[in-house]
Amino acid sequence: MDEESMEEEGGGGCEAMMDDQNHNNWGGGYGRPLPLGERFLRDAAGPRAGPGLPALPEANGVLRGCEPPAKGEAGAIAAAININASTSKFLMNVITIEDYKSTYWPKLDSAIDQLLTQSPGDYIPISYEQIYSCVYKCVCQQHSEQMYSDLIKKITNHLERVSKELQASPPDLYIERFNVALGQYMGALQSIVPLFIYMNKFYIETKLNRDLKDDLIKLFTEHVAEKHIYNLMPLLLEAQSTPFQITPSTMANIVKGLYTLRPEWVQMAPALFSKFIPNILPPAVESELQEYAAQDQKLQRELMQNGFTR
Repeated sequence: MDEESMEEEGGGGCEAMMDDQNHNNWGGGYGRPLPLGERFLRDAAGPRAGPGLPALPEANGVLRGCEPPAKGEAGAIAAAININASTSKFLMNVITIEDYKSTYWPKLDSAIDQLLTQSPGDYIPISYEQIYSCVYKCVCQQHSEQMYSDLIKKITNHLERVSKELQASPPDLYIERFNVALGQYMGALQSIVPLFIYMNKFYIETKLNRDLKDDLIKLFTEHVAEKHIYNLMPLLLEAQSTPFQITPSTMANIVKGLYTLRPEWVQMAPALFSKFIPNILPPAVESELQEYAAQDQKLQRELMQNGFTR
């Protein structure tokens, strides 16, 4: 079953309930009459958990409003709104695991690839609305577990390739390439996490008691940062002692990024982290004021030697 034919058959299903630009109006509305299919799903869903939101999943993981009604209940609803059995089938468009693997996941896989490898400012020719729709339909049809597994596997494989590329980098390019890899990944998460918001809300948070963003940051920590921290830190300390060996922005991005990934890494180089993360070092004491003054004078001399004037 391809996506185009599925759109024709299932236009009144779960996807149709996303109607405002932020996809928050799950129940439809904003002054327009609800299509027949949406009214059917809305009425079958029963009371909402809150304004504009569907009820939380049942114990078996099926979203209310996306699950088929009970046998007797289906007949009553169908009779009430004057639809026949063929219309019921039209509304409850089923996505099989084969449909998911052949039609839905390939679309998601391609979009994730582009987001993970884009450079800042790149135009990504993907339809965010289509990706939202794919994710939402799969969540409604109980494919959240498979989709989450596929997403984690996809990103893990990508990060393992990134790690191998970093291992092959010469020392003079190592810091800059690590900075690019970190920035590129964190930038990709700003798009990937919102695209999978429905899976996060109704599967990861509800069933796994976790958060998608935290899980994906942990992947970078485990598959990239942990493998490179002991090579990276000496290079950062060396660059710190040699002014302008790398740009201040690069140093700041990496240090702040490492602190976000694992705050305890501060202990490896407290003085370095303290330059970019506030309140890392203990408060200054009067007995060390002369040492602080000497450090400031040394920095001023280094700046002057590199062409900076007061």
